[in-house]
Amino acid sequence: MNDQEIFRKIAELKDQGNAVSLATIVEAEGSTPREVGAKMIVCADGSVCGSVGGGCGESQVKSAALRCLLTKNKTELIKVSLLDDLGTKGGDVCGGTMRLFVEKV
Repeated sequence: MNDQEIFRKIAELKDQGNAVSLATIVEAEGSTPREVGAKMIVCADGSVCGSVGGGCGESQVKSAALRCLLTKNKTELIKVSLLDDLGTKGGDVCGGTMRLFVEKV
């Protein structure tokens, strides 16, 4: 989804009364599945629109987005590591890191 589609979807979800968080990649180092500026919407029911990369990293982002909706913390800056130093993930990692800004909208 491009930015225009993301913001249209946020407006639609908000009009329907949904609580929404937005996660945006603000920094990427090494090999990452998405670039700086990629966005993902997370709703209180756990549904998502858009992507910041998929897999375990995206799961961490989803958890942070839900925390922003459920706690007094309206924003969070998180670091997602896509490194596999111990070889525990079977080679399905990119080899980089990302920082994401997660905010309740």
